[in-house]
Amino acid sequence: MFSSIQWLFFIFANTVVVPISIGTAFEVAPDIMAMMLRSSLILTGLACVFQGMMGHRLPLMEGHSGLLWGVILNLGLSASSIGISLPAIGGGIATGILLACFITILLAAFNGVWILQKIFSPMVVSVYLFLLTFQLIFIFFKGMLPVTSEGTIDIQVGLLSIGIVILVSVLKIKGNKLISNFSILIGLMAGWLFYVILFPHLQAAPVPAGSDIMLFPLGQPNLEYGIIVVAFFAVMLNLSNTIASITAGAALLNEKTNNKQYRNSILITAIFSVFATGFGLVPYTPFTSSIGFLQSTRIFLREPFFIGGGLLTVMGLIPVLGSFLATMPISIGNAVLFVAYLQLFGTAFSSLNGSEFNSNTIFRLAGPVLIGVSLMNISPDLFNSLPVLIQPFVSNGLIMGVLISIILESLVDWEAYEIKQAPSN
Repeated sequence: MFSSIQWLFFIFANTVVVPISIGTAFEVAPDIMAMMLRSSLILTGLACVFQGMMGHRLPLMEGHSGLLWGVILNLGLSASSIGISLPAIGGGIATGILLACFITILLAAFNGVWILQKIFSPMVVSVYLFLLTFQLIFIFFKGMLPVTSEGTIDIQVGLLSIGIVILVSVLKIKGNKLISNFSILIGLMAGWLFYVILFPHLQAAPVPAGSDIMLFPLGQPNLEYGIIVVAFFAVMLNLSNTIASITAGAALLNEKTNNKQYRNSILITAIFSVFATGFGLVPYTPFTSSIGFLQSTRIFLREPFFIGGGLLTVMGLIPVLGSFLATMPISIGNAVLFVAYLQLFGTAFSSLNGSEFNSNTIFRLAGPVLIGVSLMNISPDLFNSLPVLIQPFVSNGLIMGVLISIILESLVDWEAYEIKQAPSN
């Protein structure tokens, strides 16, 4: 029971901010935003259950893609500089995503997964895992230190967040097996309780119940070709996440992967992404970050994962429950997830499989990773002099790092640069 609740909070914390931020960027009405949030909870819960039972069959959260979330937000926030209305941008995004989902379904149906596996080689997957770790840690570190209206860190809330990070870390490392396994849930409950007691004036207002269903709330599909190309390319690149997630998840559970897992997972992701697009939501993907959660809890059973996903769907179907969970302090959720995702660095490191590098071959790893991290720490505004439609890619360190890695692995024969040891007598 407790493990299922822990999964519920983990999935919810990774879900709730996404539709709200998208709705805000595209200036939708509050009742439409509430509808998007409810749809997100329902679809995300179902996607997790379907993936676990019929897709990759691993306890890996299926959620809104962080990569596509950033691209869609970037396009929405740059509407004025592009000179296109928000509904036109939203409609172009919908067209691009639906087209990419159609291509993805064809790849899965006609066994074209091998093409993806060839593009996203083990080294590309390792680069992706390292960059994803840095990106998530940056996000959650900033999120657990909220900024006041004066532009400074809220010291009191920040100290509470740091205290929760320490608490969860100590419970994870020093606690007995039971306490260690539920350190995330304990930290979340304790942090939420202290937040309510110490900062009652900062409590979030309940989310409204929402209106009737509205299809394509961000804009009806159209033929804004530039926006379509950006959205299409981002969705196809997002498939690297599926390859990385299944590979890392199976390795953690000491299971062997097979082609059917990849095909089924990609197919389910594409189908749910079609539904998500209809409700103005970010497309789906298996969360590689679930690996960090599994390593923190050490609970690898699938049943709690299914129940947690089912409970999330119930939250969406019963508005009052979803409204209650939406009042969870974002800073506390970020603090707990910060600890959980520290484990993801170990997954990235393990994905190298003990590979050794010399002064030449280190470029295949260090180049994409360090360039990607550098871009993550540069303000996107500095790229405003570039064509608007390529800004979402060039300013995204994760995208650029993976692209550089794909190019290097395709064009360079790295084995020729490895130092061959002479056989000993």
